[in-house]
Amino acid sequence: MTSLTVIFTGLLYFATIILIVGIAYRIYEYSRTPAPLVIPTTPAPTSNSGVAMRMAREVVLFESLFKSNKWIWLFGWLFHVGLALVLMRHIRYFQEPVWFWVEFIQPFGKYASFMMVAGLAGLWARRFLVDRVRYISTPSDHLMLALLLAIGISGALMTFVAHTDIVALKAFALGLVVFDFHPVPEDPLLLIHLGLVALLMIIFPISKLLHAPGIFFSPTRNQKDDPRTTRHIAPWAAAMERDKA
Repeated sequence: MTSLTVIFTGLLYFATIILIVGIAYRIYEYSRTPAPLVIPTTPAPTSNSGVAMRMAREVVLFESLFKSNKWIWLFGWLFHVGLALVLMRHIRYFQEPVWFWVEFIQPFGKYASFMMVAGLAGLWARRFLVDRVRYISTPSDHLMLALLLAIGISGALMTFVAHTDIVALKAFALGLVVFDFHPVPEDPLLLIHLGLVALLMIIFPISKLLHAPGIFFSPTRNQKDDPRTTRHIAPWAAAMERDKA
């Protein structure tokens, strides 16, 4: 293998390990964090099935964001849907034969990069144009948006402007999965794209982007509104009652 292939192979393996272990650890932390009070945002469902439906609407449609701000919802939904389609389209690089549904979404995923970039541009512009958002924005917020935008733009450029060697790229990517290593294409734009993706994978577990798994652990969303029918006692209050008894 060339030195460039060794570098990018090691970098992508390292980034993948950091991503998986980091997310797993943060999910473990979320699951261990106590929620002593019943604090669902009302109006809230009163059954487990209702909570599941509410969570599904939140994850797929961004329901609460739609109710609070239509413009932010539009840009956020464009970005997330575009990103989801782009990621699903990329599955083809890691399997042979390619699943039917992955082949089916290829045309949609190809143009979803424009949705992704448009959504990111709108979300970033909001941090400059809206006073209260600009006031609370930190350098990390801007850097994260810049990183995502650079990934989206570099990917779109390879698709529509400066085409890379797709056959060689798939051989490299598939080789990473089955440990049958092939040279990475020495395309500068591709190498920049892969480097940015690896950087995102490394910092993802310690970034604000962890709202992706975090939403499932939000007590305002995953709790039932049943205090009228069920008595809830915080652990510390239960301990005090036991001590008094």
